[in-house]
Amino acid sequence: METHVDLSAIQGLFEKAHQEGRDFLYEFEVYELITHVGSESPPRWLFLPGEERLQPEMLEAIPGEKVVVKVVSPNILHKSDVDGVRIVEKENQSVLSTIRRMKAEIPEAFASLIESGKTHAPEAYRGLDGDALTQAISNDIKGVILVQFMPPDSQEFGNELLVSLRWTREFGMIINAGLGGTDTELYASRFRKGQAVVAASTAMVDGKHFFNSFKQTISYKKLAGLTRGQKRIVTNDQLLECFSALINTGNTFSPLNAEARFHIDELEINPFAFRNYLMLPLDGLCRFSPARKQPVPRPIDKIDYLLHPKTIGLAGVSAKGANVGRIIMDNILANGFDPANLKIIHPDTDRIGNIETTPSLNTLPGKTDLLILAVGANQIPELIDNILDNDLAESVLLIPGGMGEKEGQEHVTVDLKQKIEAVRKEKGTSTVFLGGNSLGILSHPGKYDAMFIPDNKLPKKRGDYTRHIALISQSGAYMITRMSKLAFLDPAYALSIGNQLDLTASDILRYMNQREDITTICFYMEGFNDQDGLTFAEAVREAIPLGKEIIFYKAGRTPEGKSATSGHTASIAGDYMVCESCISQAGAMVAENFTIFEGLLRLSNACHSKKISGNRLAAISNAGYESVGIADNILGEDYQLEMATFDTKTRDNLTDVMARNRLDSLIDVKNPLDITPMATEEVYEASIKALLDDENVDAVIAAVVPLTPILHTLEGEDSEAFSTEQKLVKRIPRLAAESDKPLVIVVDSGPLYDPLANALEDEGLPVFRSADRAVTVLGKYIHGRLKAAEIKVG
Repeated sequence: METHVDLSAIQGLFEKAHQEGRDFLYEFEVYELITHVGSESPPRWLFLPGEERLQPEMLEAIPGEKVVVKVVSPNILHKSDVDGVRIVEKENQSVLSTIRRMKAEIPEAFASLIESGKTHAPEAYRGLDGDALTQAISNDIKGVILVQFMPPDSQEFGNELLVSLRWTREFGMIINAGLGGTDTELYASRFRKGQAVVAASTAMVDGKHFFNSFKQTISYKKLAGLTRGQKRIVTNDQLLECFSALINTGNTFSPLNAEARFHIDELEINPFAFRNYLMLPLDGLCRFSPARKQPVPRPIDKIDYLLHPKTIGLAGVSAKGANVGRIIMDNILANGFDPANLKIIHPDTDRIGNIETTPSLNTLPGKTDLLILAVGANQIPELIDNILDNDLAESVLLIPGGMGEKEGQEHVTVDLKQKIEAVRKEKGTSTVFLGGNSLGILSHPGKYDAMFIPDNKLPKKRGDYTRHIALISQSGAYMITRMSKLAFLDPAYALSIGNQLDLTASDILRYMNQREDITTICFYMEGFNDQDGLTFAEAVREAIPLGKEIIFYKAGRTPEGKSATSGHTASIAGDYMVCESCISQAGAMVAENFTIFEGLLRLSNACHSKKISGNRLAAISNAGYESVGIADNILGEDYQLEMATFDTKTRDNLTDVMARNRLDSLIDVKNPLDITPMATEEVYEASIKALLDDENVDAVIAAVVPLTPILHTLEGEDSEAFSTEQKLVKRIPRLAAESDKPLVIVVDSGPLYDPLANALEDEGLPVFRSADRAVTVLGKYIHGRLKAAEIKVG
């Protein structure tokens, strides 16, 4: 859509404020900015500095019979909290009286809020209390603005709109839109996800796509007159133009724009009200900063040395007994790495086991592809200096923790990052580093295992065969517990990326995107480096057309705290909400808990090659409670399944199956299909096949309560093993292999039936132990697959 943004005029506002020593715009300057963005109807206003007297002719320039008086202070952002917005008759004495009253009352009101802990103290007021605090607040009041009173068409709930831009450390410039007004935080906390507010990266969305997301909110439904008794008060084109113009503005004044002289940190209009099909900005704030330098790019092509090294050097191996380094050495060799290409750095012995040693990094024979440092954290800075200064390795794996994780140690990481970047700036490239605080790397294609968990604690499937999963985790413990817990999980690569001193999550994802053998890429993340969340989201978007499935979990859900130096946006669109929005919009499947993460991984492993054409579900169970439970869970917060309507052929086939097995008097053919505890293996097989063959069905859930005596579900319960060709363990996998649709199995029972569930899973089926969980995870998986299909076609 064509927009009418005057970018040079906006830059002029920033220039003027910067010259005055400010990193913010006053509200009346925000009105100017909104005008330059292309707003059609800003109110008439007049700034009255604190030292200037009100003159009658000033009021004459403002239309209407009433005027809005607003306090102007760099530290009072939420003016209504201190009664800093008052509507009065447009009469000289009334306005003058109101101004004087506000100057007297507002400092006391704001001081009271700060001292009572009801709001955070701005930095300028920290450490002050009593009269000193009140006086400081009073000194910062620059005056008032007199604003045209423009009552909206409606005062009903939902008729105010918040729109904002906010620069975030991880995801760059974010646009938000949703329910506005003074209660916007309340709305965001009370409504379901995506109903009160939506957020997106301006670098990854245009006005049209963001507007389509906004149309799913309650805010849009109210503004568009789609609720009972509500009339439309704004056109779609107005909203689209507003969003498009702000996205353009955000991308222009962004650190990602190398030509930008200023960067928007936060721009918020809250609210836009609406009158006679005009958008009326009633309040706004803006903070900005001078342009910041961007870091030197990392040479991510060297990840190939990290994951497929021809030579490995290992420091930190004990010559006397087991330690972290010794376990890593044993695992490297156990996974098939050529011992002749492994060198141990040890100053006091010539050989450890069957591996030759060398006394120092500098005596390694030539430049090493991968150097693993399993030494104390205190040795790392000196070793990194040596590696960089003498170009000793292509890649380095940093095992130790204690490198800046604790409060007060941040300078360690900062110094190392600066050293690495300085070398890259000078030479154009350098060694790449993974970690620190890394539990290690497993690379089957690279034929090495550098995890420091012994094989008896974490047995792995060794051997040279094709694997399709990559598991990347900031928490090494999370990574190894998933590998221990999930029998089907046999990753080609498992990387503990730790603190991301150098290489980041997005670097690893971009590398995995190049691997044709990797189809499922899973991430457990606790935080992104600066701007790496955005780069990661962009890499997700690149992965989807390549046929990858990205499964993502983000730990650390505490919302970003509302502070005295931020607007409403930080409260309604905190760090996790922004992360989830950007990553899911890019095409990843975002799990809200560990159980969902494991379930999505289970489905991706089993169903990646299956065709998903829609969200029509068919289900079968031999227990009524499961049939009801399945139907009860087809609608989730971020997915929606439909119970498929069987076609005539399917209904006839199912009716015939029940009649042949004398179950027709017990069973009604409907979806979900309750085949009762009297159903045999033959009934299960024939019924599942009928459901899979139905063109109205996109996916099937087959739930088995194995306690019924009719089914052979226990090992050794009779002379015929439960895994013979005629039993469920063989019948159901055959059906799955013959169909291009997902078939999900539920075995709801105790540990006595673990062998049954494990046997079905060994046959390649996704097995869940409760029906409601199966439906929820399948719903999210289908939603993710359908969204990926939309991304692929543009």
